[in-house]
Amino acid sequence: MHARTLPGGWTALQDAMEIPGLGVLPVNAFLVRGQQPLLVDTGLPGSRVDFVAVVGQLVDPADLRWIWLSHPDRDHTGSLYELLELAPHARVITTFTGMGISSIDRPLPVDRVHLLNPGQSLDIGDRTITCFRPPLFDSPATTGFVDDATGTAFTSDCFGAPVSSFDLAGALDVAEVSEDELEQGQRLWATVDAPWVSVADKSVFAAGLEPLRALDPPLLLSSHLPPATGRAVQFLDRLAALPGAAPFVGPDQAALEAMLAGLEPAG
Repeated sequence: MHARTLPGGWTALQDAMEIPGLGVLPVNAFLVRGQQPLLVDTGLPGSRVDFVAVVGQLVDPADLRWIWLSHPDRDHTGSLYELLELAPHARVITTFTGMGISSIDRPLPVDRVHLLNPGQSLDIGDRTITCFRPPLFDSPATTGFVDDATGTAFTSDCFGAPVSSFDLAGALDVAEVSEDELEQGQRLWATVDAPWVSVADKSVFAAGLEPLRALDPPLLLSSHLPPATGRAVQFLDRLAALPGAAPFVGPDQAALEAMLAGLEPAG
């Protein structure tokens, strides 16, 4: 994994994992330093050592004040409890649902939680962040936010796409990915990560896109896509066509056995 500097004081912490049959999925966290440093998500469990080390190089854990937990899936919570131990002043921004799900395996300290619902804002010193629910999501706890100082929007899993290589997964901007590959990847990811979109009412879903369309954020930060500059309207138009799309159907047991057979050494 590596850190990349972005506009507006943001840093992308970029990692990736290969998903057989789909491609390479970017897995991003983000950090903004300032009066009250904010970390957005905490990476993959398998990258825990590297993730904690990179965060420590960017900000003194004693200075970290906020950890935004977009939702409690494992690819977003990999270093959560380690960072809570290293950063004694940090509080976890989540929802009531997110707090509950996160506490199933290990209780999340309630006195270190800050519950923030869509439509509510939080002042973190040099900027205010306003919570919203992204138009696509795979968890009832999912939230994103808009950085009111810069217009940057974090959308969690929304707009994600598997790409064809680890180099592209770590691109500084999604413009490095070809348009054909990007469109196909976003459509695929949407039906994998948010299968309900295939049966969503087209007009109701389109109305749900309008608040983000009106904001037209100059920079989109997605958990599963390289940073995207000036692409909000294009990506929202792409989402608008998803209701009625064929649902994703993964490999069956016969296909799995064929893949395993292909991995066996010859002879």
